[in-house]
Amino acid sequence: MIKRMSFKQFVFIIPLLCFMAVFSIYPVVTSIMYTFFDYRTNDQRYNSFYMSEKLNTTLFVEDCEYVNYFISADITLVEEEDQQAFAAIQERVTEMAAKYEGETETRDMTSAEREEVVAFIEEITAQSTAIYDKYPDVQFYNKENMATILTDLAGCVVQSNFIGGANYQQLFADERFGAALIHTIIFTVASVAIEFVLGMGLALIMSKAMRGIGLVRTIALIPWAIPTAVSALIWSYLYDGSYGIVSKIFSVVGIIGGQADMLLTAQGAMASAILADIWKTTPYMALLLMAGLQTIDPGLYESAAIDGASPVKTFTAITLPLMKPSILVALLFRTLDAFRVYDLISVLTGGGPGNGTETLSVYAYKLIFGQNNYGYGSTVVVGMFVCVALIATIYVKVLGAELISND
Repeated sequence: MIKRMSFKQFVFIIPLLCFMAVFSIYPVVTSIMYTFFDYRTNDQRYNSFYMSEKLNTTLFVEDCEYVNYFISADITLVEEEDQQAFAAIQERVTEMAAKYEGETETRDMTSAEREEVVAFIEEITAQSTAIYDKYPDVQFYNKENMATILTDLAGCVVQSNFIGGANYQQLFADERFGAALIHTIIFTVASVAIEFVLGMGLALIMSKAMRGIGLVRTIALIPWAIPTAVSALIWSYLYDGSYGIVSKIFSVVGIIGGQADMLLTAQGAMASAILADIWKTTPYMALLLMAGLQTIDPGLYESAAIDGASPVKTFTAITLPLMKPSILVALLFRTLDAFRVYDLISVLTGGGPGNGTETLSVYAYKLIFGQNNYGYGSTVVVGMFVCVALIATIYVKVLGAELISND
């Protein structure tokens, strides 16, 4: 029977709910919001969220001042008739800039205001270009600068960067995302499967009561205690194509063709990353599984031994079934951790060679922090979130273990 929470009990969990809202729910909601915009911080036209067309008034006034400044430097190089035309442009620019003098924000425009601003920009662009083109042999001071500033002036009319589901359409058609997803799945399946087998064996050893087992447990957990970035750097030296001891051994044994194959080929780099991850996180898997072993009643093993059950039969009939919840926790934690891998790949291979080891986390990082493309980068992150949710659901459904009891 499920007991209902009283009001006093609910009050005690309010701080936890607030903490979750600020540090868990809000970032997720914000990331989803980003996916509906073409949001790029390295482009002033897309560096905020614009549901409708706006005018960057500060930049507009500044660009108008530059237009007048450039004309003032070149006006003496043209004939008197065109000097008057240049002066008329300056007067028109000054008049238009005065309307927005003192404003310091990007604000909405009415349809009439937009038509006026766009017509103004097109007008002075056509007029100034026509004057400059009349004198192809004259070395103007600011002819090229004028073209640049007029382009910037047109950019002051900020278009709406709300694109709806366009980012998701791009995601499904993005071959690089598909390749990164495949790399992530290969890395996750291979590393977690091997870690589970090795971790189970290590857990069975560490759970035995024997002399020196404490030292064995301490030594076994050392790789897990080393920061991932540090361990990745260590393995990069071991894999080095010139002096790496691991790459040398593998090449001598015949596993690889040459020492350089470890990090300079896509297959070798992926295998190298998987091996480094197995070395580091197998102790963590063993630790989680050993916790499950400790919950099994030793009397069950004694009864099995009396009945003449073999070690294999005891393991399959007693150990594995009773460790089902612990196995779920271990596999779930490690799978989600491996699927979100970033630091190991980033330090060891950087996603290379040729994006051959680029995972979803690395790809998202390059989009967001490398290209400042927060809109599409957030879409990739949301895609990862969906994959992680599917993985968690599959684990719970397939293994069928109840981690939370209602009793």
